Amino acid sequence: MKIVIVGAGEVGFELAKRLVIENKDVILIEKNPEKADYVSRQLDCKVVNGLGNNPDTLKSAGVNKADFFISVTGSDEVNIIACGLVDKEFNISYRIAGIRNIDYFTTKIMDKSFFGIDFIVNPEIEAAKKIIDTIESGAGSDIILFEQGDIQMRNVVVSPESFLKNMTVRDASRKIQMDFLIAGIEKSDRFVIPSGDTVIHEEDNLYLLATKEKLERVFHMIGRPPIVIKDVVLVGGSKIGIYIAKQLIRGRKRDARMNNRFLDYFFKRRKKITKIKSLKIIEEDYEKCKELSSLFPEALVINSDISDESVFKEEGLSEYDLIVTTTKNDELNILVALYAKRVGIERAISMVNQKNYMNMAYKLGIDAVVSLRDSITNPILRFIRKGNIKSIHSISGGDVEVMELSLERKNQLTGRKIKDLNFPAHALIISVAREGRSIIPHGDLVIKDGDHVIIIAQKEFVGKIESMVAVP
Repeated sequence: MKIVIVGAGEVGFELAKRLVIENKDVILIEKNPEKADYVSRQLDCKVVNGLGNNPDTLKSAGVNKADFFISVTGSDEVNIIACGLVDKEFNISYRIAGIRNIDYFTTKIMDKSFFGIDFIVNPEIEAAKKIIDTIESGAGSDIILFEQGDIQMRNVVVSPESFLKNMTVRDASRKIQMDFLIAGIEKSDRFVIPSGDTVIHEEDNLYLLATKEKLERVFHMIGRPPIVIKDVVLVGGSKIGIYIAKQLIRGRKRDARMNNRFLDYFFKRRKKITKIKSLKIIEEDYEKCKELSSLFPEALVINSDISDESVFKEEGLSEYDLIVTTTKNDELNILVALYAKRVGIERAISMVNQKNYMNMAYKLGIDAVVSLRDSITNPILRFIRKGNIKSIHSISGGDVEVMELSLERKNQLTGRKIKDLNFPAHALIISVAREGRSIIPHGDLVIKDGDHVIIIAQKEFVGKIESMVAVP
């Protein structure tokens, strides 16, 4: 598979990195010569220094021989024009554009005929969707939802007081006596897909898989029962903050202004809408506060610097159930969330983009952490893989992927027992959905046509798994 990516920013670089590890043929186009030189030294792929919306640059990159064209520069206009050029001038199957300006979604840009764009991804809305899913689950942890069955994945960091500390995975399962699975463990120096003999240590980040009902019971046993979220503090009036507020306000009171085209387009698969009692938005920029007040008359908008601890006392924030920090500053998001929990806010969600900050944030006690980078790369990777791959989720800072696949026709997995599959050592089938029922599998379970399976794998083994589940 040959893939051309325009833009070597955070998103383009991360996409290229993941695809190179999977042995895809990647060509990266970057206009900044210094950045192009840096990327060429970091990644094992061809890097072209030039403009992604220039026909000559596209020709020199070999776009006419590519299967996918992805434009994720910081400019919506460049991304749109680049896709349009490729559509008209080159024979390429699929074109993907990153588009952040919501005004475009009131136009015909969502129609495939417009500039030949096959798939649009908006990073802020994708991140907002992830945060809303987390709020709907009680904000006690990150959450991964799947298309089939009622299975879900959540994570928890082992505290010093946890009864799980120093237990083996096998003993932990016996102690809890619930039909659940510890699918992965993020330790201080590595991510492991555990065996029964793997020892759980303090500060390990456990990824647990089970039905919603069973996970709630497991979390209750380990001291993290779900709570009803009624009062929310939202820090930051960024685009992500606005999209979250729109969904929360929409859940509180349906408003015709909220039912616009871009919300329907990106949130169209939502099964429910969160209902809250009150929303307070904290924003430092005065002009932005006026905009927020106009957009959300139902919310209380406070013009203040959230890093000033007196704001918490003056605004009575300690009485709120949840704080969501969505500023552009990772460090501020983490510190504010931690302080909020210290003064009495029970749950905290933070936007954190730097990979090394994410695990740190969990261990410091933040309940859920959302990455803007992963929010845009995951939908793109899912679209690229298409076919029988129904959903894909990155965890552990992008080093591990959780994939949901539909085995609708015979492939290398169907008709065989799980223990007889020649799976990589760092990959595991962790769930099978069959006839509406979710199964935590054992080695003797035979995979059948029509099964939906969930697989966890370190990213370097994703390519091999893809080849195993491909239809002959």
